[in-house]
Amino acid sequence: MNLLDAQNLSRSDTIGSLEPFAYLLARAQLADERKAELARDFPNYPSAGFFPHEQADCGPSINQLIEELSSPAIADAIGLRLGVENLSGFPTLVTICRSLNRRHGTIHTDSRSKVVTALLYLNEDWPDTSDGCLRFLKRADSIEDLVTGEIKPLYGNLVAFRRSENSYHGHLPYEGERRVIQIAWLTSDEEKLRKARRGRLSRLFKKWFGAIDRHIGAARKDDASHLD
Repeated sequence: MNLLDAQNLSRSDTIGSLEPFAYLLARAQLADERKAELARDFPNYPSAGFFPHEQADCGPSINQLIEELSSPAIADAIGLRLGVENLSGFPTLVTICRSLNRRHGTIHTDSRSKVVTALLYLNEDWPDTSDGCLRFLKRADSIEDLVTGEIKPLYGNLVAFRRSENSYHGHLPYEGERRVIQIAWLTSDEEKLRKARRGRLSRLFKKWFGAIDRHIGAARKDDASHLD
């Protein structure tokens, strides 16, 4: 039984726009009865941040979900909403995050090597706070100048956007568990290899120096940015 259905991305309750950059929000993309299974199979990383998907880290339902999320049907359904033809023809890189520290989520556009980014959240609930909730933004210097309402990282919420020079996004500082699978469609196989290598090095660094990483981000400002 499939976990994702490309037709759900065309439902009337899907929120999207092409201005000031192309984005969409599709809620309830995962069945409630699969929650426990996906929670059980989610990788248990010891460090905060996004790490390249490795099948050995994950249980079967998460690997199935990633296979479906990377499928041509899902890619082209997302591309259709964002104005990108044949999105399935671009190389994909999947990264997974279990937890964040306060350093993460600064305002950025994503790197120029990304064509489209999608985020699928798997948190069964979320605190009554804006911290850690994704925001699409009108400018690079204000976390409060929103394009649309902030997006809680709740189970089944899928967000995607087309990378551009003004695809500003980020979230208020948050430390703790925040489960999300990210898929990026990239400009080339060379960029996929480069990013995967960097991700593996980052995972090794954080394994040994995670306390330093947390310390560096502890004083992060709300409007902090890291622009390409």
